[in-house]
Amino acid sequence: MPKLFNEPTLQIQPFGRRIGRPLTGLLVALTLAQGAFAQGALAGERTKKPADARPDYTAAQAATARPEGLPASVRIAGDDVGAFQALIDGAPRAADPWLVLSGGGENGAFAAGLLSGWSERGDRPEFGVVTGVSTGALIAPFAFAAPTLGATADAALKQNYTEISAADVFEFGGTPDSLTDTWPLKERIGRAVTPALLKAVAAEHAKGRRLLIVTTQVDSERPIVWDMGAIAKRSAETGDPRALALFRAIVLASTAVPGVFPPVAIPAEAADGAGTKAKPFAEMHDDGGAMAPFYLAPAAALEGEARLRLPTNRVYLVVNNRLEPEFQMASRTTLSVLGRTMSAAIKAQTRAALALSKAYAARTGLDLRIALIDGRFAKTSEKPFDQPYMRALFAHGEALARDGSAFVQAHPPATALGRERRDVTDSTGSVTASR
Repeated sequence: MPKLFNEPTLQIQPFGRRIGRPLTGLLVALTLAQGAFAQGALAGERTKKPADARPDYTAAQAATARPEGLPASVRIAGDDVGAFQALIDGAPRAADPWLVLSGGGENGAFAAGLLSGWSERGDRPEFGVVTGVSTGALIAPFAFAAPTLGATADAALKQNYTEISAADVFEFGGTPDSLTDTWPLKERIGRAVTPALLKAVAAEHAKGRRLLIVTTQVDSERPIVWDMGAIAKRSAETGDPRALALFRAIVLASTAVPGVFPPVAIPAEAADGAGTKAKPFAEMHDDGGAMAPFYLAPAAALEGEARLRLPTNRVYLVVNNRLEPEFQMASRTTLSVLGRTMSAAIKAQTRAALALSKAYAARTGLDLRIALIDGRFAKTSEKPFDQPYMRALFAHGEALARDGSAFVQAHPPATALGRERRDVTDSTGSVTASR
């Protein structure tokens, strides 16, 4: 077992996530795992169990399912504009600035450093809504709970993103549904996500703020947005161990790279046709970044196909990735070619998501401010969770935030155009709220 670090205040332990920048480190894991996987294939065939031993359930049951023992209201489908509107309308502080945290694996050190430097600068907002995907899901609870936790939250993030190695995240050797096993990460999340942390999240939720983490429901092919504050409230008020277990499972699931890290089974139940008996089954959830690299709002709203009233005037978006192409010769191997192609695809996906978000901001007068890893940071990672690289990236984000140069406005905000209110409606009916 990998060595665990000493526990700081509130039993917050470091943890890590997706390999590489974004796929380079992943290739290392795949390459090393390939041999072990091949050697075990024949033996595995002789004692093979069904790859999917879960109880069957239907699309209709999936549509009415809720997490076992918890109300259905702790989550919504992330592509449901109406449900998202109702969720944010029920948050009194949703008009405050938002923080949106992208995926990016070890590059999450950038956001961790940025938040730390922002705190030192002294003008970091108490964000009305915080959303996290993938590595952003690991950062988001601490960013959200910072007003209650104080400096402990930033200290935990620094440890999480500067003191770990690949051994603290996964081990080689396939499971029935992945090439590696993330039991080290699961244990680390278990030590980080404590009742004390959930109590802090619940306290901030009670102020009208919202913490949202996204997973992908594998069976239904839909993004799921989890209201983590509502889950934390359930834990704080009742001590229900299922709420704590669910919070941990969601964070782990949002980081589960499909095929490389195992998906996470989340116990669920759905009423039968008479509405009197709950049918138990297990949903399969994995990487929130499979649907989009970050979550601002349902895609239909960003694309202008549906009407959405976003309460806030300002969103801070942190992209834990590089967008520019990087030259690296691929060898004539499946893994090398696949890895380089997927790296290009992830960057293209992120650029497309940024374009949609910028267009939405321009239509509605939203003041969208973006921070990303750009040409000001030249260091590269030589291996998964390379500590010198992560420490340098943390320090880079920290320095940018301290001197106020981390974020760039996507376009002039509405107030700069002489508008006091943001009751802006485009040709499709997309609307944002006034403040």
